[in-house]
Amino acid sequence: MSDYRLETKCLHAGYTPSKGEPCALPIYQSTTFKYDTTDEMGQLFDLKAEGYFYTRLQNPTNDAVAAKIAELEGGVAALLTSSGQAANFYAVFNICEAGDHVVAASTIYGGTFNLLAVTFKKLGIDCTFVDTDASSEEIAAAFRPNTKVLFAETIANPALVVLDIEKFAKAAHDHGVPLIVDNTFATPVNCHPFQWGADIVTHSTTKYMDGHGLQVGGAIVDSGNFDWEAYGDKYHGLTQPDESYHGVVYTKQFGKKAYITKATSQLMRDLGSIPSPNNCFLLNIGLETLPLRMERHCFNAQKTAEFLSSHEKVSKVIYPGLPGDKYHALAEKYLPNGSCGVISFELKGGREAAVRFMDSLEMANICTHVAASKTMVLHPASHTHRQMNDEQLKEAGVSPGMIRLSVGIEHIDDILEDLEKALKNA
Repeated sequence: MSDYRLETKCLHAGYTPSKGEPCALPIYQSTTFKYDTTDEMGQLFDLKAEGYFYTRLQNPTNDAVAAKIAELEGGVAALLTSSGQAANFYAVFNICEAGDHVVAASTIYGGTFNLLAVTFKKLGIDCTFVDTDASSEEIAAAFRPNTKVLFAETIANPALVVLDIEKFAKAAHDHGVPLIVDNTFATPVNCHPFQWGADIVTHSTTKYMDGHGLQVGGAIVDSGNFDWEAYGDKYHGLTQPDESYHGVVYTKQFGKKAYITKATSQLMRDLGSIPSPNNCFLLNIGLETLPLRMERHCFNAQKTAEFLSSHEKVSKVIYPGLPGDKYHALAEKYLPNGSCGVISFELKGGREAAVRFMDSLEMANICTHVAASKTMVLHPASHTHRQMNDEQLKEAGVSPGMIRLSVGIEHIDDILEDLEKALKNA
Protein backbone atom coordinates (compact mmCIF):
# COMPACT_ATOMS: atom_id res chain seq x y z
CA MET A 1 0.00 0.00 0.00
CA SER A 2 3.05 2.29 0.08
CA ASP A 3 2.16 3.81 -3.29
CA TYR A 4 -1.31 4.89 -2.18
CA ARG A 5 -2.19 8.18 -0.54
CA LEU A 6 -3.16 8.36 3.11
CA GLU A 7 -6.90 8.66 2.45
CA THR A 8 -6.79 5.39 0.50
CA LYS A 9 -4.63 3.67 3.11
CA CYS A 10 -7.16 4.55 5.80
CA LEU A 11 -9.70 2.45 3.90
CA HIS A 12 -7.63 -0.38 2.45
CA ALA A 13 -4.38 -0.90 4.37
CA GLY A 14 -3.99 -3.85 6.71
CA TYR A 15 -6.65 -6.11 5.24
CA THR A 16 -7.16 -7.26 1.65
CA PRO A 17 -10.04 -9.72 1.18
CA SER A 18 -9.61 -12.60 -1.21
CA LYS A 19 -12.30 -14.06 -3.46
CA GLY A 20 -15.46 -14.75 -1.52
CA GLU A 21 -14.17 -13.16 1.70
CA PRO A 22 -15.95 -10.31 3.52
CA CYS A 23 -15.14 -6.77 2.45
CA ALA A 24 -15.36 -5.61 6.05
CA LEU A 25 -12.55 -6.63 8.39
CA PRO A 26 -13.77 -9.76 10.25
CA ILE A 27 -13.81 -9.91 14.04
CA TYR A 28 -11.80 -12.93 15.17
CA GLN A 29 -13.44 -13.03 18.59
CA SER A 30 -11.52 -16.03 19.87
CA THR A 31 -8.98 -16.46 22.62
CA THR A 32 -7.15 -19.30 20.94
CA PHE A 33 -6.41 -20.98 17.61
CA LYS A 34 -6.18 -24.67 16.61
CA TYR A 35 -3.21 -26.59 15.18
CA ASP A 36 -2.86 -30.14 13.91
CA THR A 37 0.43 -31.10 15.56
CA THR A 38 2.35 -30.36 18.74
CA ASP A 39 5.38 -29.19 16.77
CA GLU A 40 3.39 -26.63 14.78
CA MET A 41 2.40 -24.82 17.95
CA GLY A 42 5.85 -25.31 19.48
CA GLN A 43 7.39 -23.44 16.56
CA LEU A 44 5.16 -20.46 17.38
CA PHE A 45 6.20 -20.46 21.03
CA ASP A 46 9.86 -20.48 19.95
CA LEU A 47 9.28 -17.50 17.57
CA LYS A 48 10.45 -19.68 14.70
CA ALA A 49 7.17 -19.52 12.77
CA GLU A 50 4.43 -16.95 12.20
CA GLY A 51 0.85 -17.60 13.16
CA TYR A 52 -1.78 -17.29 15.84
CA PHE A 53 -2.18 -19.33 18.97
CA TYR A 54 -3.42 -16.94 21.71
CA THR A 55 -5.02 -13.52 21.34
CA ARG A 56 -2.97 -11.93 24.13
CA LEU A 57 -0.02 -12.14 21.79
CA GLN A 58 -1.56 -11.95 18.33
CA ASN A 59 -4.97 -11.89 16.70
CA PRO A 60 -5.83 -11.47 13.00
CA THR A 61 -8.24 -8.56 13.61
CA ASN A 62 -5.78 -6.75 15.87
CA ASP A 63 -2.87 -7.35 13.51
CA ALA A 64 -4.77 -5.97 10.52
CA VAL A 65 -5.48 -2.71 12.34
CA ALA A 66 -1.91 -2.53 13.64
CA ALA A 67 -0.64 -2.96 10.08
CA LYS A 68 -2.92 -0.15 8.91
CA ILE A 69 -1.63 2.25 11.57
CA ALA A 70 1.95 1.31 10.72
CA GLU A 71 1.23 2.14 7.07
CA LEU A 72 -0.32 5.48 8.02
CA GLU A 73 2.74 6.48 10.06
CA GLY A 74 5.26 5.06 7.60
CA GLY A 75 6.61 2.54 10.10
CA VAL A 76 7.77 -1.05 9.73
CA ALA A 77 5.53 -2.55 12.42
CA ALA A 78 3.02 -1.62 15.11
CA LEU A 79 1.59 -3.05 18.31
CA LEU A 80 -1.89 -2.29 19.63
CA THR A 81 -2.52 -1.98 23.36
CA SER A 82 -5.59 -1.68 25.55
CA SER A 83 -5.04 2.07 26.17
CA GLY A 84 -2.81 4.98 25.24
CA GLN A 85 -1.29 4.81 28.71
CA ALA A 86 -0.35 1.18 28.12
CA ALA A 87 1.20 2.15 24.79
CA ASN A 88 3.42 4.78 26.39
CA PHE A 89 4.33 2.42 29.23
CA TYR A 90 5.30 -0.38 26.86
CA ALA A 91 7.13 1.97 24.47
CA VAL A 92 9.48 3.12 27.22
CA PHE A 93 9.68 -0.05 29.33
CA ASN A 94 10.56 -2.12 26.26
CA ILE A 95 14.04 -0.57 26.32
CA CYS A 96 14.38 0.52 29.98
CA GLU A 97 14.95 -1.31 33.24
CA ALA A 98 15.81 -0.53 36.85
CA GLY A 99 18.76 1.84 37.02
CA ASP A 100 17.96 3.57 33.72
CA HIS A 101 16.98 7.16 33.03
CA VAL A 102 14.50 8.93 30.76
CA VAL A 103 14.37 12.54 29.54
CA ALA A 104 10.92 13.90 28.71
CA ALA A 105 9.27 17.15 27.68
CA SER A 106 7.51 18.72 30.67
CA THR A 107 4.36 19.66 28.76
CA ILE A 108 3.18 16.12 28.07
CA TYR A 109 -0.26 14.84 29.07
CA GLY A 110 -0.75 14.69 32.83
CA GLY A 111 -1.26 10.94 32.92
CA THR A 112 1.97 10.34 31.03
CA PHE A 113 3.79 12.84 33.25
CA ASN A 114 2.67 10.89 36.30
CA LEU A 115 3.63 7.59 34.64
CA LEU A 116 7.18 8.80 34.08
CA ALA A 117 7.60 10.82 37.27
CA VAL A 118 5.95 8.50 39.79
CA THR A 119 5.23 4.99 38.52
CA PHE A 120 8.50 4.49 36.66
CA LYS A 121 10.38 5.75 39.69
CA LYS A 122 8.87 2.85 41.66
CA LEU A 123 10.37 0.56 39.03
CA GLY A 124 13.80 2.11 39.48
CA ILE A 125 13.68 4.27 36.35
CA ASP A 126 14.28 8.00 36.85
CA CYS A 127 12.98 10.78 34.64
CA THR A 128 14.23 14.32 34.09
CA PHE A 129 11.76 16.78 32.57
CA VAL A 130 12.89 19.56 30.26
CA ASP A 131 11.05 22.58 28.95
CA THR A 132 9.80 21.81 25.45
CA ASP A 133 11.10 25.23 24.39
CA ALA A 134 14.52 24.62 25.94
CA SER A 135 17.62 25.19 23.87
CA SER A 136 19.56 22.27 22.46
CA GLU A 137 22.20 22.88 25.10
CA GLU A 138 19.65 22.76 27.92
CA ILE A 139 18.14 19.55 26.60
CA ALA A 140 21.60 18.00 26.26
CA ALA A 141 22.37 18.88 29.87
CA ALA A 142 19.50 16.64 31.04
CA PHE A 143 21.07 13.49 29.60
CA ARG A 144 23.04 11.04 31.72
CA PRO A 145 25.20 8.06 30.80
CA ASN A 146 22.25 5.78 31.66
CA THR A 147 19.63 7.72 29.65
CA LYS A 148 17.75 5.38 27.33
CA VAL A 149 14.89 7.44 25.86
CA LEU A 150 13.82 10.99 24.98
CA PHE A 151 10.01 11.33 25.09
CA ALA A 152 7.71 14.13 23.88
CA GLU A 153 4.34 14.89 22.23
CA THR A 154 3.77 16.36 18.77
CA ILE A 155 1.08 18.63 20.21
CA ALA A 156 1.01 18.76 24.00
CA ASN A 157 -2.24 17.90 25.76
CA PRO A 158 -3.69 20.37 26.83
CA ALA A 159 -1.00 23.08 26.61
CA LEU A 160 -0.95 22.79 22.77
CA VAL A 161 2.80 23.27 22.66
CA VAL A 162 4.07 22.22 19.23
CA LEU A 163 7.20 20.10 19.41
CA ASP A 164 10.28 21.05 17.42
CA ILE A 165 10.74 17.45 16.33
CA GLU A 166 14.04 18.00 14.52
CA LYS A 167 15.59 19.67 17.57
CA PHE A 168 14.52 16.85 19.88
CA ALA A 169 15.55 14.17 17.39
CA LYS A 170 19.02 15.64 17.11
CA ALA A 171 19.35 15.80 20.90
CA ALA A 172 18.31 12.16 21.18
CA HIS A 173 20.59 10.92 18.43
CA ASP A 174 23.56 12.95 19.66
CA HIS A 175 23.28 10.91 22.86
CA GLY A 176 22.62 7.57 21.17
CA VAL A 177 18.99 7.17 22.23
CA PRO A 178 15.69 7.01 20.30
CA LEU A 179 13.10 9.77 20.26
CA ILE A 180 9.59 8.59 21.13
CA VAL A 181 6.82 10.97 20.06
CA ASP A 182 3.18 10.70 21.11
CA ASN A 183 1.35 11.74 17.93
CA THR A 184 -2.20 11.43 19.30
CA PHE A 185 -3.44 14.97 18.69
CA ALA A 186 -1.91 15.51 15.26
CA THR A 187 -2.59 11.97 13.95
CA PRO A 188 -0.73 10.78 10.84
CA VAL A 189 -3.15 12.90 8.82
CA ASN A 190 -1.47 16.10 9.97
CA CYS A 191 2.04 15.01 10.97
CA HIS A 192 4.51 12.24 10.26
CA PRO A 193 7.13 12.45 13.04
CA PHE A 194 9.32 9.83 11.33
CA GLN A 195 9.94 12.27 8.49
CA TRP A 196 11.49 14.69 10.99
CA GLY A 197 13.71 12.21 12.83
CA ALA A 198 11.49 10.55 15.44
CA ASP A 199 12.17 6.84 15.89
CA ILE A 200 9.03 5.54 17.61
CA VAL A 201 5.50 6.93 17.63
CA THR A 202 2.72 6.24 20.11
CA HIS A 203 -1.00 6.96 20.02
CA SER A 204 -4.00 6.94 22.23
CA THR A 205 -6.29 5.44 19.61
CA THR A 206 -9.14 6.36 21.95
CA LYS A 207 -8.97 9.88 20.53
CA TYR A 208 -9.15 11.00 16.89
CA MET A 209 -8.31 7.60 15.42
CA ASP A 210 -11.48 6.18 16.95
CA GLY A 211 -13.29 9.50 16.78
CA HIS A 212 -16.56 8.33 18.31
CA GLY A 213 -15.70 7.49 21.90
CA LEU A 214 -16.38 3.79 21.33
CA GLN A 215 -13.18 2.07 22.45
CA VAL A 216 -10.15 2.69 24.64
CA GLY A 217 -6.90 1.72 22.96
CA GLY A 218 -3.32 2.58 22.14
CA ALA A 219 -0.68 1.96 19.51
CA ILE A 220 3.11 1.85 19.23
CA VAL A 221 4.72 2.23 15.80
CA ASP A 222 8.41 1.66 15.11
CA SER A 223 10.07 3.43 12.21
CA GLY A 224 12.74 0.74 11.99
CA ASN A 225 15.36 3.48 11.69
CA PHE A 226 17.09 3.39 15.06
CA ASP A 227 20.25 1.25 15.00
CA TRP A 228 19.94 -0.76 18.21
CA GLU A 229 23.06 -2.76 17.48
CA ALA A 230 25.17 0.38 17.26
CA TYR A 231 24.44 0.78 20.97
CA GLY A 232 24.27 -2.91 21.79
CA ASP A 233 25.52 -2.65 25.36
CA LYS A 234 22.90 -0.02 26.15
CA TYR A 235 20.00 -1.94 24.57
CA HIS A 236 21.11 -5.44 25.50
CA GLY A 237 17.48 -6.60 25.73
CA LEU A 238 17.31 -6.32 21.95
CA THR A 239 20.86 -7.21 21.00
CA GLN A 240 21.74 -10.01 23.40
CA PRO A 241 20.14 -13.46 23.86
CA ASP A 242 16.73 -13.58 25.55
CA GLU A 243 16.86 -16.67 27.72
CA SER A 244 13.08 -16.64 28.13
CA TYR A 245 12.89 -17.49 24.41
CA HIS A 246 15.72 -20.01 24.15
CA GLY A 247 18.35 -17.38 23.49
CA VAL A 248 16.75 -15.50 20.60
CA VAL A 249 18.51 -12.24 19.68
CA TYR A 250 15.77 -9.94 18.44
CA THR A 251 17.90 -7.71 16.24
CA LYS A 252 19.49 -10.73 14.56
CA GLN A 253 16.31 -12.71 13.96
CA PHE A 254 13.80 -9.92 13.29
CA GLY A 255 15.87 -7.03 11.93
CA LYS A 256 13.93 -3.80 11.72
CA LYS A 257 10.97 -5.42 13.48
CA ALA A 258 13.04 -6.30 16.56
CA TYR A 259 11.60 -3.60 18.81
CA ILE A 260 7.93 -4.44 18.16
CA THR A 261 8.59 -8.19 18.28
CA LYS A 262 10.23 -7.85 21.69
CA ALA A 263 7.39 -5.68 22.99
CA THR A 264 4.88 -8.30 21.85
CA SER A 265 6.69 -11.46 22.88
CA GLN A 266 7.97 -10.14 26.22
CA LEU A 267 5.79 -7.32 27.55
CA MET A 268 2.44 -8.41 26.14
CA ARG A 269 3.19 -11.98 27.15
CA ASP A 270 4.00 -11.01 30.74
CA LEU A 271 1.80 -7.96 31.35
CA GLY A 272 -1.21 -8.32 29.05
CA SER A 273 -2.95 -5.05 28.08
CA ILE A 274 -4.09 -6.38 24.72
CA PRO A 275 -7.17 -4.76 23.15
CA SER A 276 -10.13 -6.99 22.36
CA PRO A 277 -10.71 -7.90 18.69
CA ASN A 278 -14.08 -6.19 18.88
CA ASN A 279 -12.45 -2.95 20.04
CA CYS A 280 -9.96 -3.16 17.18
CA PHE A 281 -12.84 -3.65 14.76
CA LEU A 282 -14.46 -0.47 16.08
CA LEU A 283 -11.15 1.37 15.84
CA ASN A 284 -10.80 0.32 12.23
CA ILE A 285 -14.17 1.84 11.40
CA GLY A 286 -12.98 5.12 12.87
CA LEU A 287 -9.73 5.01 10.93
CA GLU A 288 -11.61 4.77 7.64
CA THR A 289 -12.98 8.32 8.04
CA LEU A 290 -10.02 9.85 9.91
CA PRO A 291 -8.89 12.19 7.07
CA LEU A 292 -12.41 13.55 6.56
CA ARG A 293 -12.94 14.15 10.25
CA MET A 294 -9.55 15.77 10.84
CA GLU A 295 -10.20 18.23 8.05
CA ARG A 296 -13.51 19.22 9.65
CA HIS A 297 -12.05 19.31 13.17
CA CYS A 298 -9.32 21.69 12.06
CA PHE A 299 -11.71 23.90 10.11
CA ASN A 300 -14.12 24.20 13.03
CA ALA A 301 -11.33 24.73 15.56
CA GLN A 302 -9.78 27.51 13.51
CA LYS A 303 -13.11 29.35 13.29
CA THR A 304 -13.74 28.78 17.00
CA ALA A 305 -10.28 30.01 18.00
CA GLU A 306 -10.78 33.16 15.96
CA PHE A 307 -14.18 33.71 17.59
CA LEU A 308 -12.82 33.26 21.12
CA SER A 309 -9.77 35.44 20.53
CA SER A 310 -12.02 38.36 19.65
CA HIS A 311 -14.50 37.86 22.52
CA GLU A 312 -14.50 40.45 25.29
CA LYS A 313 -14.72 37.88 28.10
CA VAL A 314 -11.78 35.81 26.89
CA SER A 315 -8.31 36.79 28.12
CA LYS A 316 -6.22 34.23 26.28
CA VAL A 317 -6.58 31.69 23.47
CA ILE A 318 -3.99 29.02 22.76
CA TYR A 319 -4.26 27.46 19.32
CA PRO A 320 -1.35 26.91 16.90
CA GLY A 321 -3.50 27.93 13.94
CA LEU A 322 -3.71 31.53 15.14
CA PRO A 323 -1.04 33.78 13.53
CA GLY A 324 -0.21 35.30 16.91
CA ASP A 325 0.23 31.98 18.67
CA LYS A 326 3.67 31.26 20.10
CA TYR A 327 3.87 28.00 18.15
CA HIS A 328 2.36 29.17 14.88
CA ALA A 329 5.68 29.02 13.02
CA LEU A 330 6.38 25.48 14.22
CA ALA A 331 2.83 24.49 13.29
CA GLU A 332 3.33 25.81 9.78
CA LYS A 333 6.50 23.72 9.51
CA TYR A 334 5.33 20.43 11.03
CA LEU A 335 1.54 20.74 10.65
CA PRO A 336 0.91 22.63 7.40
CA ASN A 337 -2.53 21.07 6.86
CA GLY A 338 -3.81 21.87 10.35
CA SER A 339 -2.99 20.86 13.89
CA CYS A 340 -6.00 19.43 15.72
CA GLY A 341 -9.44 20.33 17.02
CA VAL A 342 -8.38 21.16 20.57
CA ILE A 343 -8.25 24.71 21.89
CA SER A 344 -7.15 25.96 25.31
CA PHE A 345 -8.39 29.31 26.54
CA GLU A 346 -8.89 31.38 29.67
CA LEU A 347 -11.68 33.70 30.75
CA LYS A 348 -11.07 37.08 32.35
CA GLY A 349 -13.08 35.97 35.38
CA GLY A 350 -10.67 33.11 36.16
CA ARG A 351 -11.62 29.78 37.71
CA GLU A 352 -15.10 30.88 38.85
CA ALA A 353 -16.00 32.24 35.41
CA ALA A 354 -14.74 29.06 33.83
CA VAL A 355 -17.06 26.97 35.98
CA ARG A 356 -20.06 29.18 35.15
CA PHE A 357 -19.22 28.98 31.45
CA MET A 358 -18.92 25.21 31.43
CA ASP A 359 -22.10 24.68 33.41
CA SER A 360 -24.00 26.92 30.95
CA LEU A 361 -23.12 24.94 27.82
CA GLU A 362 -26.03 23.09 26.22
CA MET A 363 -24.62 21.20 23.23
CA ALA A 364 -21.01 20.71 24.33
CA ASN A 365 -20.44 17.93 26.84
CA ILE A 366 -18.45 18.26 30.05
CA CYS A 367 -16.40 15.06 30.11
CA THR A 368 -12.88 13.76 30.42
CA HIS A 369 -12.76 12.63 26.83
CA VAL A 370 -11.16 14.70 24.09
CA ALA A 371 -10.59 14.54 20.33
CA ALA A 372 -13.91 12.99 19.36
CA SER A 373 -16.65 13.88 16.88
CA LYS A 374 -18.77 15.69 19.47
CA THR A 375 -17.67 18.96 21.05
CA MET A 376 -16.40 18.41 24.59
CA VAL A 377 -15.02 20.65 27.32
CA LEU A 378 -13.18 20.15 30.60
CA HIS A 379 -11.11 21.94 33.23
CA PRO A 380 -7.63 20.31 33.19
CA ALA A 381 -6.58 21.46 36.67
CA SER A 382 -9.66 19.76 38.11
CA HIS A 383 -9.74 16.76 35.80
CA THR A 384 -6.90 15.37 33.66
CA HIS A 385 -4.10 17.11 35.60
CA ARG A 386 -5.72 16.91 39.03
CA GLN A 387 -2.80 14.92 40.50
CA MET A 388 -0.36 17.78 39.85
CA ASN A 389 0.53 20.55 42.29
CA ASP A 390 0.59 24.20 41.19
CA GLU A 391 4.29 24.09 40.30
CA GLN A 392 3.84 20.98 38.18
CA LEU A 393 0.81 22.54 36.51
CA LYS A 394 2.93 25.54 35.60
CA GLU A 395 5.67 23.31 34.17
CA ALA A 396 3.04 21.49 32.12
CA GLY A 397 1.73 24.76 30.75
CA VAL A 398 -1.62 24.43 32.52
CA SER A 399 -2.98 27.42 34.44
CA PRO A 400 -5.63 26.89 37.18
CA GLY A 401 -8.24 28.67 35.07
CA MET A 402 -7.50 27.01 31.72
CA ILE A 403 -10.39 25.48 29.77
CA ARG A 404 -9.75 22.73 27.24
CA LEU A 405 -12.26 22.79 24.41
CA SER A 406 -12.31 19.86 22.03
CA VAL A 407 -14.12 21.15 18.97
CA GLY A 408 -16.23 18.52 17.23
CA ILE A 409 -17.54 18.14 13.70
CA GLU A 410 -20.97 19.66 14.27
CA HIS A 411 -22.01 22.63 12.14
CA ILE A 412 -19.73 25.51 13.03
CA ASP A 413 -22.65 27.92 13.58
CA ASP A 414 -24.16 25.62 16.22
CA ILE A 415 -20.81 25.40 18.01
CA LEU A 416 -20.33 29.16 18.07
CA GLU A 417 -23.91 29.83 19.18
CA ASP A 418 -23.52 27.40 22.10
CA LEU A 419 -20.29 29.10 23.16
CA GLU A 420 -21.79 32.57 22.86
CA LYS A 421 -24.75 31.69 25.09
CA ALA A 422 -22.48 30.18 27.73
CA LEU A 423 -20.08 33.12 27.64
CA LYS A 424 -22.90 35.47 28.56
CA ASN A 425 -23.10 33.70 31.94
CA ALA A 426 -19.34 33.55 32.50
